[in-house]
Amino acid sequence: MTEQKFSQKEAMIYSQRVAQMSKALWKAVEKDWQQWIKPYDLNINEHHILWIAYHLQGATISDIAKFGVMHVSTAFNFSKKLEERGYLQFFKKDDDRRNTYVSVTEQGEDLLNGMNEHYYDSDHGILDGSLPIKSIYGKFPEFLEVMAVIRNIYGEDFMEIFELGFKRIDNSFDDDLASLDRTNLESRETAELQTVEEK
Repeated sequence: MTEQKFSQKEAMIYSQRVAQMSKALWKAVEKDWQQWIKPYDLNINEHHILWIAYHLQGATISDIAKFGVMHVSTAFNFSKKLEERGYLQFFKKDDDRRNTYVSVTEQGEDLLNGMNEHYYDSDHGILDGSLPIKSIYGKFPEFLEVMAVIRNIYGEDFMEIFELGFKRIDNSFDDDLASLDRTNLESRETAELQTVEEK
């Protein structure tokens, strides 16, 4: 740790404030998440793994563990359960035989789209709690300071994967259909790549 420019009291109050806020926020997030996925017989880890695998399009088990903030064995075991149900498939790349990769099957993609279509069928306390802020400022909270703390803890590569997932949602989600559109995603990514190459 660098030379301290704060007192122990400040450190303890800050740490406890973050702990209490995180616990309260997680409790609400967990409740919302569980209610949303309950009809699909998934747990939070399984749903999170599906999302990560979908957005990274060929993620390693290590990628899933890191981005899902879970142990590698947890990522592997729940991925195997998803494979058994037909939602994920495991594979090796010809140029990388050491790592095991997973991708979402067509059945898994259908499941994700079905869940998206029924998003509003369950309550979302976090969303409801954020709406007054959105009505005042015209946007949802961005948590820039929290993101900076997470970047300092988990590193830049974690944040790149984090942002990639949300960028893919933005590029592939069709609001009218409430579904992920891989064709839309691929055409937007191709256009972005051409723009970068032209520069």
